[in-house]
Amino acid sequence: GRPDAHLIQTVILRSLSQAVYSAEDKGHFGLALDAYGHFTSPIRRYPDLLIHRAIKHVCLGLAPETFSYSFQDMVNFGEHCSATERRADEATREVVSWLKCEYMMDKIGQEFSGIISSVTSFGLFIELNELYIEGLVHISALGKDFYHFDAVSHQLTGEQTGKTYRLGDAIKVVLSRVDLDEKKIDFDLTQKSNKTKKLKVNKKMKKHKKNKKRLK
Repeated sequence: GRPDAHLIQTVILRSLSQAVYSAEDKGHFGLALDAYGHFTSPIRRYPDLLIHRAIKHVCLGLAPETFSYSFQDMVNFGEHCSATERRADEATREVVSWLKCEYMMDKIGQEFSGIISSVTSFGLFIELNELYIEGLVHISALGKDFYHFDAVSHQLTGEQTGKTYRLGDAIKVVLSRVDLDEKKIDFDLTQKSNKTKKLKVNKKMKKHKKNKKRLK
């Protein structure tokens, strides 16, 4: 029920290493299981079919050495299936990215609400609310200030203004560019977002100056 549940899930998934098919039982980190077998319907994935064949072999009471595949065969199958899955995932991502760009083509200049889904040294990635479409606000679009990137706290902080952009912050952006060939979407901050942040920073600076005067 958390409003930021999708963001938390995305960040956790990004932090995990990709799963691979293995001939050895290494458990399942995400499920916290020491023993785990990957099988669903055998029509879905070839690794599932291999597991079903192995289970059937055991259920029939047949000796392990009479199984159709050696341990090395299973290792090779695992490596091959892992590689083909990566290719399929990459192809899917490419197509989905292109379709997202095509959808946004006629929306240049429109304003959207979103959250900061990733912070890098070169800018902010914004995920639009409800659409789950991600684009970049380049650091050059954040204003004339020099921004320091903090990888630990996932934030950019302006050296002169003190403006801070953090992972998970709500933000309003304007669609500025869509590149179908590169499958990239660029945003600019809305004037409202800039003004709001400047007001907050100015109030902090005024308060700081007042405290300094009191100390004197």
